[in-house]
Order: sequence, then C-alpha cells, then structure tokens
Amino acid sequence: MIKGMIALNYIGIDIGSTASKVTVFDDERIRFNLLMPTGWNSVETSKKIKSSLIENGIDLEHSKIIATGYGRVAVPYADKTITEITCHAKGAYYLAKEDLTVIDIGGQDTKIITVQNGNVSNFTMNDKCAAGTGRFIELMANTLNLTIEDLSKLALEGEDIKINSMCTVFAESEVISLIANGTKREDIARGVLNSIINRIKGMLSKHGLIGTIYLTGGLCELNPFVELLSKELGEEVKTSPMARFAGSIGGALLAKNI
Repeated sequence: MIKGMIALNYIGIDIGSTASKVTVFDDERIRFNLLMPTGWNSVETSKKIKSSLIENGIDLEHSKIIATGYGRVAVPYADKTITEITCHAKGAYYLAKEDLTVIDIGGQDTKIITVQNGNVSNFTMNDKCAAGTGRFIELMANTLNLTIEDLSKLALEGEDIKINSMCTVFAESEVISLIANGTKREDIARGVLNSIINRIKGMLSKHGLIGTIYLTGGLCELNPFVELLSKELGEEVKTSPMARFAGSIGGALLAKNI
C-alpha cells in the first residue's frame, strides 16, 4: 500500500439458510472470520453482521462487500451480490489450490461444483426436499436425542440400514418407527449418514468427478462423516475447518475485483 493511502477491507458475507459466515481480507490475507446463526430473518442477521464488523474495527466506508447465499438480497450495504455457486467455487479453490469437485452440504440444499483453473465449469444442485442436507441430519439427531457430533461418532459403530424416504418428514417417521421397533441407535445413526451419502453418490454419478473431492459446508468438521463419505466414494475427501467459510472467502476474494 502506498504511504498515506487508507487500507481497504474486502468482505464476503454468506447468509445461508441456517448459518451466516463472514470473511474479511486486507490486501494480503484473511483478517478474521465470523460465524453466527441466520435465525428466522435474514434482514436482522444482516444488521447483526454490520454491528459485529463495526465492533471489530472494520471501517465499512473503506470496504468492498460482496453478499452471497440464501439471504444475499438482505444486505443493503453490500456493493454487489453474487451467487453462492461462484463464491463457493472461488473460496474452495483458494483453500485447496488445485482443480476440484466441491461437495457443498448446506442447510437446505446440496451442491456439486466442478472448479477448473479457479472457475466453475459445471454444477449440480439437489431437488429432493431437504433430505440429504444439513437440516436433515440436524432433525434426525434431535429425533435420536443426540447432538450432530455424537450422531456422527455413533454412526461409525453401527451397521447400515436403509432410510428410503426422500422427504425429511417421512424420513423422520421412518426413524421413529425404527426406534419403536428396537433398532440400535448406532445403526439408525449410520443409516442417517448413509442416506445423505447415497444422495451425494447419486448426484456425483450424473455430475462426474474432476480433480480432488473437497467438502464444504457445516459438516466439514465432522470427521466421522468425512471418513464414511471417503469410504463410500472410494476416494479421499479433503476438507478443513475453514471450508465452512468457502462462500464468504470466495465473496471476499471477488470483492477485490470491484
């Protein structure tokens, strides 16, 4: 930066259906990330994000801001909105630094994105209710009186059982019936995770694989899930704790182009 010039911040705001992520870059590196529940109202979440940025010393007057995700239109102080497909691809490529097939499991949808030379070359989104998403595993964990983390760990001890419904409501009924019939909780947990994994396998069979498989979204820190996904796909699935911020990282990087 030239002496006397005011430094710019580059900010990506990813308001998802269940969680909102924020990444702030300076000219060289990530300054910090923020994570908060989206709650029932994206507009209110947007206001909370603005307050948090100011509290963290971010001068919004000297910032370039990209909004993405489910609630991107609810960020009036953003300079531009960009789809989550583009932002997730940019962020995942920044983290992986190679061509990759991104599996993004969000709260309400699952996306498969092929990224080549840093750009989206193909993408597929699920269209089957909320089954196979983060919200699905959250509901099933609640039904089993478990945290998502405990369900994921317990699944490694279980035998696979089939949960056939493509609808979350009917899948929950299946799980309740399994509980009533005395099915082991670890077997149900394994069935829940494999239900998600089988939907991902179905999407990948149509979409195809290029480069490294890279998982983004809220499940990226569930190591047992990543282990099972790798086993079922027959290939190592790479990820990192930062992968849940892929959308906001990509948004911040794209803000540099404004």
